[in-house]
Amino acid sequence: MARDSGGASGRLGELLVREKLITPVQLKKAMTEQRDKGGRLGHHLTKLGYVAENELTSFLSKQYGVPSINLADFDIDPEVLKLIPKEVVQRHQVIPINKAGNTLIVAMSDPSNIYAVDDIKFVTNLNIDVVVASEGAIAEAVEKYYNANVSFQDVMLDFNLDTDDAALEVGETDEDMNVLDLEKSAGDAPVVKLVNLILLDAIRKKASDIHIEPYEKALRVRYRIDGLLYEVMKPPLKLKHAIASRVKIMSNLDIAERRLPQDGRIKLKLGKGEEMDFRVSVLPTLFGEKICMRLLDKSNLQLDMSKLGFDADILAKFMNTIHKPYGMILVTGPTGSGKTTTLYSTLSELNKPETNISTAEDPVEFNLYGINQCQMHEDIGLNFAAALRSFLRQDPDVIMVGEIRDFETAEIAVKAALTGHLVLSTLHTNDAPSTVSRLLNMGIEPMMVASSVNLIAAQRLLRKNCSECVAPITYPEKALLDLQVPPDKIGSFQPMKGKGCQRCNGTGYKGRIAAYEIMIFNDQLGEFVLNGASTLEIKREAIRLGMDSLRMAAVKKFMAGMTTPEEVVRSTAPD
Repeated sequence: MARDSGGASGRLGELLVREKLITPVQLKKAMTEQRDKGGRLGHHLTKLGYVAENELTSFLSKQYGVPSINLADFDIDPEVLKLIPKEVVQRHQVIPINKAGNTLIVAMSDPSNIYAVDDIKFVTNLNIDVVVASEGAIAEAVEKYYNANVSFQDVMLDFNLDTDDAALEVGETDEDMNVLDLEKSAGDAPVVKLVNLILLDAIRKKASDIHIEPYEKALRVRYRIDGLLYEVMKPPLKLKHAIASRVKIMSNLDIAERRLPQDGRIKLKLGKGEEMDFRVSVLPTLFGEKICMRLLDKSNLQLDMSKLGFDADILAKFMNTIHKPYGMILVTGPTGSGKTTTLYSTLSELNKPETNISTAEDPVEFNLYGINQCQMHEDIGLNFAAALRSFLRQDPDVIMVGEIRDFETAEIAVKAALTGHLVLSTLHTNDAPSTVSRLLNMGIEPMMVASSVNLIAAQRLLRKNCSECVAPITYPEKALLDLQVPPDKIGSFQPMKGKGCQRCNGTGYKGRIAAYEIMIFNDQLGEFVLNGASTLEIKREAIRLGMDSLRMAAVKKFMAGMTTPEEVVRSTAPD
């Protein structure tokens, strides 16, 4: 904590009273709080609600003739952060912003704190220029840039792991641990710190899932980043119960129940009004409980359809189809192919004050204003079919069903699409043409399929080349032909590939882009379905009518320099 002399505090208080920003009574109360609890006067004035942080910041800026800044607008260089040790930053509540020549620019909440300036000058051997920022913003920045960078090794130093692990190997303690022991171990500061590190590190690395997996002789933590799993740490095996119990406590689950699967949710406040949701699934396995957490980052939810990966002409056709008053739109693909994002983007596009939208989801991933979202509960009989029936009595315009899994759901969805409703849903099929066969196999009549379906979109996610380290690369002509690049296009484009850098963790990829196979149902395709055509015949006809297959769409992304042949082969099957 920085030394905050009574004189400096008194002077600040007098100036605020003189400017009529606070009253003498408020100043007296704040100074009493400061005397009792320590800290800076400004902190107590804002905490008591006597003056807003931004008011105090602009007052100090004017008073001391130093610029004020909004720290949220800055992305601070890690090399600059290294110039001031963590303990100095925490002691004075300052943050280095930038270095220009021999001068270091430092953000402070109290520009009159000459002790802090002298201390930093001594530690860095640089000239110090001060800018003023709010105390809350500085605390958030210190947490973000210094505390978030605590390493796994730092956290492990807090554990006393000298005790013998033999008992664990025998397995006696697995059953004998009671609830009180579990609660105590889950509440230990090092365990709390370790679980927080796992969650925050996953957010920082933009992971989509966290896996905490116990095996016979090891415990490992893996993150799914851009669709692939990477092992990130191996905590000691003896911590498996403590970690599982801590996650369960955070998810409001029963820590005494270790034989049945459980599902929960964690809401993490990140500062600046941002939140991160984790969907938690706990599964009992042979050697303990495996935990899988899906990160649901609403701030990162891409609802702008033009940025999802649609080519301009395909996007125009897609938009035209989703604005039809009735019919069925189906999005297909394996788990993790971005179907939910496409559906939410479509709903967002259709979400107007004059439109009544209801969704049946399992689970509801993101809360969207203006849309009536319904969570499924199979155990009490609320499944997709039951929800759909109820929706039809709710005067809907647009209905979204999370997934068509059985004949009953498919039949109600098709009838709804034929009776003046727009129905959106997903299926797990390999491509758009095979979706028709799946509906027919479920027992839906060919006539109903041909009449109700407007559009089927199959999609895959490909990892994008990292924009920082992407560079031109050459591939043999045979490799490009095997990839199904049109022969007349070879030589007309420049293949690109990421070399691997710090930003992309050496992978060469950062972020993902979707490849779409959009099959628009028209009269010709309807005729094929009515005549009992095979999946292959439907696919050939759709391509003849202008559809790009998944492989063709992925190859176009490669030709545009967005991705690599390896990603095209990994994500799509050849035609």
